Amino acid sequence: MVTGRDALHGYLMDNDSPVDLSGGVIYHCGPVMLKDEAGKWHVKAAGPTTSIREEPYQADILKKFGLRVVIGKGGMGKKTSKGLQESGAVYLNAIGGAAQFYAEKVKEVTGVAFLEEFGVPEAMWQLQVEDFIAIVTMDSHGNSLHAEVENESGKRLELVGAKS
Repeated sequence: MVTGRDALHGYLMDNDSPVDLSGGVIYHCGPVMLKDEAGKWHVKAAGPTTSIREEPYQADILKKFGLRVVIGKGGMGKKTSKGLQESGAVYLNAIGGAAQFYAEKVKEVTGVAFLEEFGVPEAMWQLQVEDFIAIVTMDSHGNSLHAEVENESGKRLELVGAKS
């Protein structure tokens, strides 16, 4: 998987990716990294960041690069939902507050792009992961657990309001 936040998404809208993203995974994450004495990078924290910030870009990036999975926190909007359907991709919700847990799932940092240009949290980190736990909350058929919860919550709030 690769990490990507605001700076990377903005860049990818008008430029090619330095790595092949076809069939890949992008993780909305600004990891905390540490470089050891030998010059090797290690992930110290890798929790998800709020995905809705990437809503203006995500559908276009899915289509342009052939990504199959987006991972983040909190879900995304209608434009991304349509993009998931068109691309046959899915959105996975990662656990907020589990940054150290996810860091332990990174087996190796295989590369980094845009470190100088964007800085550590915004760089495109290439990670080899194992046993990375996340839940499909938006699928390629237009289903969104986030939208379902929002709709149901709205209905229940109306009932509570009607009773007071």
